Formats: sequence, structure tokens, C-alpha cells
Amino acid sequence: QVQLVESGGGLVQAGGSLRLSCAASGRTFSSYSMTWFRQAPGKEREFVARISGSGVNTYYADSVKGRFTISRDNNKNTVYLQMNALKPADTAVYYCAAAKLPPAYNYWGQGTQVTVSS
Repeated sequence: QVQLVESGGGLVQAGGSLRLSCAASGRTFSSYSMTWFRQAPGKEREFVARISGSGVNTYYADSVKGRFTISRDNNKNTVYLQMNALKPADTAVYYCAAAKLPPAYNYWGQGTQVTVSS
């Protein structure tokens, strides 16, 4: 069983930065690929970024490429999402998810709100 807890969300002006964290319980964190999703009001959940268990491979949605960076620290059982040059369109609840074999996600966090004001 893995529990995921996101933190780091908040209110920021356009052009600003935030760093989200997702802390995982359990002793097998490195065996999970970790993904950030987001869901804006009235919209479907969308993929943001994914990182492999080792941290070697990363993948990004086109909408965030060049602005967001996903990383992980397997010693701390934590995955991060550094978000720079934020836009109002980035406003959403951000979720982290763990998968042994994406896209079959085994565990989800509760989400953290990110609001970007113009």
C-alpha cells in the first residue's frame, strides 16, 4: 500500500513559480513511475508530467514543456514538480499518481490547488 500526499500549492501571480511535492509512504517508491495530473474546473483531468522509477526518463505535456520540471528523490520518497512562468491556464488541482506500469495507476494523492492570477 502506498499513500501519496501532495503539498506546495497556492496562489501566485502570472509569471511566478511554485514547487509541488508529493510524499509517498512505503518502501518500494523507486519501483513506481510517478505522474502529475491536473484538473481545472469544468475540464477533464489531463496529464502534466511523468518520471520513471529511476528518474532517468521524463515526459511532459506540450502545454508545460520548457516551463515545468519533474524530478524525484528516492531517498526521500518524494516527487517534485517545479513550475515556472506560470499562466492563468495552469490553474487547477494538481494530483500525483503512482504506477508500476503506466497508464494503470495504482495510487492517487488527494490533490493540491494551484491558482495563477493574471
